[in-house]
Amino acid sequence: MSFHAILLEESEGKVTGSVTELPDDCLPDGDVTVRVDYSSLNYKDGLILKGLARLVRTYPHIPGIDLSGIVQASESADFSPGDRVLLTGWGLGERHWGGFSQVARVKSGWLVNAPEGLSNRQAMSIGTAGFTAMISVMALEEAGLEKSGGPVLVTGASGGVGSVAVAILAHLGYDVTASTGKEGEHDYLSAMGASNVMGRLESSGRPLDKGQWAGCVDTVGGTTLVSALTQMHPHASIAVCGNAGGNDLNATVLPLILRGVNLLGIDSVMYPTAPRQTAWRRLASDLPVDKLEAMTEVISLDQTFAASEKILMGGVRGRTVIDVNA
Repeated sequence: MSFHAILLEESEGKVTGSVTELPDDCLPDGDVTVRVDYSSLNYKDGLILKGLARLVRTYPHIPGIDLSGIVQASESADFSPGDRVLLTGWGLGERHWGGFSQVARVKSGWLVNAPEGLSNRQAMSIGTAGFTAMISVMALEEAGLEKSGGPVLVTGASGGVGSVAVAILAHLGYDVTASTGKEGEHDYLSAMGASNVMGRLESSGRPLDKGQWAGCVDTVGGTTLVSALTQMHPHASIAVCGNAGGNDLNATVLPLILRGVNLLGIDSVMYPTAPRQTAWRRLASDLPVDKLEAMTEVISLDQTFAASEKILMGGVRGRTVIDVNA
């Protein structure tokens, strides 16, 4: 038996890839084999396809940090052939061959049963980006975010994480302000549920500005996160889940010690299994399907390379699903 996958190879420091036919017996170790239906394209996938950031150390390699599909064979008591499953995180597509493939062999402890109410395609419309948005919202809730507290800011709002965060927060009844540096996205973000849409977050340069935000999902990092820090209400929290604007955090501690602002680090890769399942159940109930469909584009496996170029340039809105069998 054989299957098609994107295979990356490295030669003299340069990474190249193509859609390749491979035999089943080349799959890595794992106790569950999944017949993959869909994957999705995330910013990290774009970096991996270009060989950037040294996220992959061993080649040849199949990328793809997400997958959904049907269990084909299982040595685990937790999963049986025919089960609908999904996988995000745990090093899939980085340290372990990933989801840009018609077949994947993985560890059962990484899998989650697909929740009722979400198809396999819809699960990948959510993917790592949507999962990250959900656990960011959950972290803000656990830190005390209340609907009556004032507007909640989402930065990088037209991207995958931002789009889902806006849709979830609005559905839950929060007053959402969406911040984006992209022109022409106001109608889109309003349709996602934002009550206010603004450009990139700006700061006066002072260590403390007027408090405006009851909470924030920050997908950007860098100077955007610094600006958000200065504008939070007392004892408000920021869920920090992205670094598209840079890794540096050149900020003062004054918002933390004078206003009690909390920085909540969001790690979606190694997120524990039990709350991971809770997050997926909440995604099935708290993310409106019509909003999910409106933010999603479906492409084929061989269109992934061009799409990855776009996502690295900030040219992708919402979510991109990859039909690995198209």
